[in-house]
Order: sequence, then structure tokens, then C-alpha cells
Amino acid sequence: MANLKEVRTRISSTISTQQITKAMKLVSATKLRKAQNAIMLMRPYAERLTYILSNLADSADDGKLKTFFKPRPINNVLLVVVTSDRGLCGPFNANIIKATRAVIESTYNDVPAKNITLMFLGKKGFEYYKASDYILNTENREIFASLSSERVFDAGQTIIDDFLSGKYDEVRVLYNQFKNAATQIIKVERMLPVDMSHFAQKDKKQATIDYIFEPSKTEILQELIPRAIKTQLYKAALDSAASEHGARMVAMDKATENAGELLKALRLQYNQARQAAITTEISEIVGGAAAMSGK
Repeated sequence: MANLKEVRTRISSTISTQQITKAMKLVSATKLRKAQNAIMLMRPYAERLTYILSNLADSADDGKLKTFFKPRPINNVLLVVVTSDRGLCGPFNANIIKATRAVIESTYNDVPAKNITLMFLGKKGFEYYKASDYILNTENREIFASLSSERVFDAGQTIIDDFLSGKYDEVRVLYNQFKNAATQIIKVERMLPVDMSHFAQKDKKQATIDYIFEPSKTEILQELIPRAIKTQLYKAALDSAASEHGARMVAMDKATENAGELLKALRLQYNQARQAAITTEISEIVGGAAAMSGK
């Protein structure tokens, strides 16, 4: 009977777990719809902004503006690592951590660890790298607790200021790009110096558009370039938020299915153990009756 009690306890525990994973799936599905709407509304704006910048980049003849585009020797690096605050979302965070390690080993293998700064948007990246030798920037690791354009733009402005001051020679952002609920694409984008190859021009004929500027072209670029960089960071944060909810929804759906399969196996095991116990009791009764009648 002890074995039956143990199986009953496991069945009860599995049912409770299944209810939790099912509820988490529904919560993630609700959050995903909101996050998906946010990134879908953001993408056209970001794409148009970067398209305009790609047309005006050649006009950046001002010394300060050229700094945004001009590559320089890489001595100090900033990597913006975008992860989630919580787990239970499959390989979502692990993929970003692996990508970060791969970028450091392949692209910045000649840069000392003390010259590499990791800025975290989300707690999970920090939890993994907190014992590393890299410089860790944790000012924005809780940004997803109340994600807003203002907070991300403030973080982006800090990055721009540090780059212009020479604190960093190159800045990259690593995040999960949202494709659909089941698919996230690992993206590694160079934020600074501005990577013009990132601003794909679908129609090369339109690349020579002659804009009429008011105020001057330089003044417009002084406003446009930082805004495009900060928008790129905000889009990465929105993509990551939508990807997180999609990954968690899929993970919880799979966990619910696995709990169902485990319940089938446990109930079969319970019925077999119960049948064995009943058969044993019957055998004992029959054996006892036979012994009594033999006397």
C-alpha cells in the first residue's frame, strides 16, 4: 500500500504542475498579443527612419557627425545583452548567452576582458556573467519591469555619450528578434559606429532622393542620427519582449503536454499496483481459507 500512496502523491503533484503550466501559457499568450502589437507598430517607423538616415549619411560632413560613422581601432567594447527577467522560456536566454560568448571569442578575441563591458537589459544575462572578468553595467537590468521608450532612450543616450567621449570604440546589441510565437532569431547588430549595411536599401534608385531641408541638413542629422540609434535599441527591446512571451508560451505548452503524458503513465502504474495489491489480498484470503479448511 505504501507504493500506492507514493504514486497517488506523484499524480496529485503532476496535476498541480499541469494546472500551473497551463495558466502560465495563457498568461504568456495574453502578454504576447500586446508585445506583438507593439513591435509590429514599431517596425515600420524604425525601418523608415533608418532608410532616411541611409540617404543622408553621405551628407554627414560635420566633424561630430562623422564620428558616428567612422570606424576606429577597437580597444574598448560595449555589448548590450538583452535577456529576460525570468526563466521558464526554453532556450531563450541560453541562446543570447551563447551568442555573447561567441561574439567575444570570434570578434573581440584580442580585446582583454577588462576592456569589454556588458550592459544588461534583463536580469538573466547578469546572473550568468556576474562572476566573469568583464566590466558589468547593471543600471538597466530591470528595464523590463516597466518597459517604455523613455527608459530605453535614456539608456541609448548614455551609450551615445560614452561612445562620443571615447569610452567605447564599438557598441553591439544582442537580442532575440521576434518572428512568430515559435521562432526567435538571434540578432547581433552594431549600433556604433553606425553600420550602414544594417540600413538595407530596397530601391537603389530612391537612394538618390534630393530632399529639401529646413533647417539645415547638419541640424537635421544631429537630431536624426541619435534618434535612429536609440530607436534601434528600443526595437531590440520590444523584439526581445515579444520573443520572450512567445518562447514561454511554447515552453509551457510543451510542459503541459509532458505533464499529460506523465499522468497517463502514473495512472497506469497506479492501476497496475492497485490490481497487484488486490490480487495479493485475494490470494492471502484464499490461502488462509484453504489452510483453515485443511485443519
